[in-house]
Amino acid sequence: MSGPGLSPVIFVTGTDTDVGKTIATAALAALLRSRGRTVAVYKPTQAGTSDGLGDIDVVRRLTGLDDVHEGIRLPDPMAPVAAAARAGVRLPSAADHASAIGRLAGAHDHTLVEGAGGLLVALDADGRTLADIAVTAGSSATAVVVCRSGLGTLNHTELTLEALGRRGVAAAGTIIGSWPRDPTDIDVSNRDHFRAHAVPLIGVIPQGVAALAAPEFTASAASWFRGPW
Repeated sequence: MSGPGLSPVIFVTGTDTDVGKTIATAALAALLRSRGRTVAVYKPTQAGTSDGLGDIDVVRRLTGLDDVHEGIRLPDPMAPVAAAARAGVRLPSAADHASAIGRLAGAHDHTLVEGAGGLLVALDADGRTLADIAVTAGSSATAVVVCRSGLGTLNHTELTLEALGRRGVAAAGTIIGSWPRDPTDIDVSNRDHFRAHAVPLIGVIPQGVAALAAPEFTASAASWFRGPW
């Protein structure tokens, strides 16, 4: 298989926090595994947990994938630098994360890397971001941008895509991370805009799928994507 969406390393970033990155990461992992690919998931920084679960735990629950990894887990749901300062711990460096991603990529067909917050949130004490880590991965990597469907998403998504482009990181596509059960005219208009965009809309994930049991989630994932995915 070939195509930009099937690169060895796929950085899953978002236009903001709480846009559906984790569910999109799980869905991508399920889709790729259904095609016979080996997959690992890496979360450089987990800041805050829900019911004691981090994002990789959610991916594991939804997909059954055990090859999931974190760089560091911090208790407070804050920006990583602030959360690390509050916890009194040192954040791994961007180089540490790049090395971990490289090791996983060497042993799997695909490594999905889920960011924290948006693309330019600092992940280490030197202010390095997911974008910086993606740059170090070179041509073996692409990015997927998870966005909202509602008002404001066009600007936020364009800013994220522009930031990737300025750094030479290829954007494989966008994903609407939570498509509402009762979409408004604004939601539909924004979806149509993304469908016509030069960066393809590769997925639309229905609201509420995080509540599915793993067999149903994995069986349904392919129906949420389009194109070479």
